[in-house]
Amino acid sequence: MTTHWSQEIKGILGFFTAAVLLVLGARAVAQATAAPPPASRPISTSLGMVVFPAKGQTAQQQAQDEGECYAWSKGQTGVDPMAPAPAPAQTATQPAESVHADGSRLRGAARGAAAGAIIGEVASDDAGKGAAIGATAGVVAGGRQSRKKQQQAAQQQATQQQQAAQQQQAAQQQQIDLFRKGFAACLEPKGYTVK
Repeated sequence: MTTHWSQEIKGILGFFTAAVLLVLGARAVAQATAAPPPASRPISTSLGMVVFPAKGQTAQQQAQDEGECYAWSKGQTGVDPMAPAPAPAQTATQPAESVHADGSRLRGAARGAAAGAIIGEVASDDAGKGAAIGATAGVVAGGRQSRKKQQQAAQQQATQQQQAAQQQQAAQQQQIDLFRKGFAACLEPKGYTVK
């Protein structure tokens, strides 16, 4: 009885071995007939440039020449367009002013109290009551003026930050353009047409 089981186990193992070999063989054939993996992008394409091998250079020779010219242009210009962009410069932000920081409400209250006292004295012979009403109105007007100044300051700061970002972007573009000129200047004498 044990020989019967051992023969069945051997048969099953043989079947699985044959199936595994068949699958592995099919994969090997598929890999052999599959198209080669696409070559990585040329440096020139990554830079947004088109380089034509005018003297019939091979793709391997062009990749080598582009690598040499990349290194040369980087050394000459000090620019590496493939390096990560530097973090944007942090502009110093002013701390948010409190509503009372500029004194607008206090000045408004004083002016309102003075005006209210005069009006109260003339209208009802109660300068204190008029001063209180005037002070309250002055605080409201002073607060409105303070908020308006804060909004103007925030808008001015946003405009300055936007202008700084635009200037930084323009400077980076100038550096990349300089690098591209150097890259092209190196490739053209080697027999490439660069656009």
